[in-house]
Amino acid sequence: MAQKLSKEERKAMAQKLSKEERKAMARKAMEARAKNPNKSSHGSGFAKIDADAKSLRD
Repeated sequence: MAQKLSKEERKAMAQKLSKEERKAMARKAMEARAKNPNKSSHGSGFAKIDADAKSLRD
């Protein structure tokens, strides 16, 4: 499982990516989650999307 990013790390990552890239990563994360709905999420929905997007990026 991917580790949680700090606020500073998320901000730095967001500044490096364009708005279109962030949207594409979020879309891929949501599609992946839709394919595997049985996974339990920990934390807020946005935190989960950020973590999924980061894992897809790497």
